[in-house]
Amino acid sequence: MDQHELRALLGAVANGEMSVDEAVLKMRSTPFDDLGFAKVDHHRGIRQGAAEVIYGAGKTPEQITAIAENMLNNGQKTVLITRMSGEAAELLSSRLGDKFTYHEIARVGIAGVMPDPWGDSTVVVATGGTSDMPVAEEAALTAEALGCRVTRLYDVGVSGIHRLFAHSADIFGAKVIVAVAGMEGALASVIGGLADCPVIAVPTSVGYGASFNGLSALLSMLNSCASGVSVVNIDNGFGAGYLAGMINHI
Repeated sequence: MDQHELRALLGAVANGEMSVDEAVLKMRSTPFDDLGFAKVDHHRGIRQGAAEVIYGAGKTPEQITAIAENMLNNGQKTVLITRMSGEAAELLSSRLGDKFTYHEIARVGIAGVMPDPWGDSTVVVATGGTSDMPVAEEAALTAEALGCRVTRLYDVGVSGIHRLFAHSADIFGAKVIVAVAGMEGALASVIGGLADCPVIAVPTSVGYGASFNGLSALLSMLNSCASGVSVVNIDNGFGAGYLAGMINHI
């Protein structure tokens, strides 16, 4: 149950469509389930507005499948799984069939159904290059799983800045922008100097030796002279997409 469902439940009680006892019964489900290897948090949506997400790295396919099925069986409509291996995706697909989708580039799995976009605002996800797409897709899919409308602007980096300017209307109309770039990470500063909305910078580990697996882009973004630019960790598309979703729903 998330905050929207909780409000609907309380509204039904206030309107006389549901009794207090029925509402209490619906809300009395265990706050978490102990699976032995994981304690699945079913009340996170009520507390934080977004349900728990499965971080797939380091978990076995069997563990991921058990957690996802537990979430779905407890009423979670959309289960987001990040850093998911193809092996885990095959197992979950065999169990859920068309109720599961695997996005190979982003290594993201979606169990259940994607929500319809909420509101009229848009999250823009932009990349410096095509090589940044895996991280960008993780961000975009995360935002979409949170009910955001997402516009993707890929390969619009500073080496051909006119490609970004061709999408000025998207930049100026966004509620929040996620700027994903490796190498020197300059894209975030450029977008930050154009946009009147928050910009979330995501450094990627794309680049040659002196990029130090994304550290160079991270430091460039942290030192951006453009106001309104915040920075998440290297390759953390999920963190950027989640934060963008929170900002978009304010």
